[in-house]
Amino acid sequence: MRSADGSIDVAYEHCRALARREAKNFYYGFLLLPPEQRRAIYAAYAFARGSDDIADEEMPPDEKIVRLAAYREQLDRCLAGQPEGPVFAALYHAVTRYRIPPEYLYQLMEGVETDLTVKRYSTFEDLRRYCYLVASTVGLICIEVFGYEGGEEAREYAVDLGIALQLTNILRDLQEDAGRDRIYLPRDELARFGYAEEELLRGAANDAFFPLMAWQVERARRYYERGRRLLPFLPRRARACVGVMAGIYSRILDDIERRPESVFRERIGLSTGQKLALAGRELVRSLVAS
Repeated sequence: MRSADGSIDVAYEHCRALARREAKNFYYGFLLLPPEQRRAIYAAYAFARGSDDIADEEMPPDEKIVRLAAYREQLDRCLAGQPEGPVFAALYHAVTRYRIPPEYLYQLMEGVETDLTVKRYSTFEDLRRYCYLVASTVGLICIEVFGYEGGEEAREYAVDLGIALQLTNILRDLQEDAGRDRIYLPRDELARFGYAEEELLRGAANDAFFPLMAWQVERARRYYERGRRLLPFLPRRARACVGVMAGIYSRILDDIERRPESVFRERIGLSTGQKLALAGRELVRSLVAS
């Protein structure tokens, strides 16, 4: 399904370069995929990144709303067969080839748009819905590209893994989000542990903070446990890809558990060497698995 003039290859190369530059954790998992699947995932990532960048840019909220509305219109035209620019050209090719349900793309945009108007979450159920929109939808897109067995059961595990990854992001980025006056930890849980929003906004690692973080880490672990049940339903190389992504973020969660106060001082992550070692281990594990 390559165009005669090679324009689709140029579009995919644009998405690959963007993913390599920006997808600091996911990129090492992407490398384990077969080339055609890898290109489709690059396109999905580039689309998601484009909407995220609009939401996170330093500009007036009204301008963000206008730009995201324009991005949604570009998606409309893309899915109607009139893609504009390399990201949407690659996305249209991937959506058509792998029959990715359009609702996942629109739900992802809904999640990004939520960040423009919602700065607090009252309960975990509210937060879980947000996590589904911005992260689980990406997992659902990915498994359509990978191919999978298990039907709805596999999709449920993909949803759980997406929530686990997003909960880890939320804990890692507490300080960065506070700088944007965003608090994702549910208000009822802050109250339960006696940790005030004002304390979070100023980065206070006090006696209430540590049990609150332990509670958040334990919940994320439960979602990882369920999410990892997706792996047997995937082809082997896709299994390795997902294993790497889950492994990287699980390691980040481990670091947060050991040093929860560090989220107010630094951005926790793995070195390139650690990511490559993890990728190699997951590839071997997937190839020898029964």
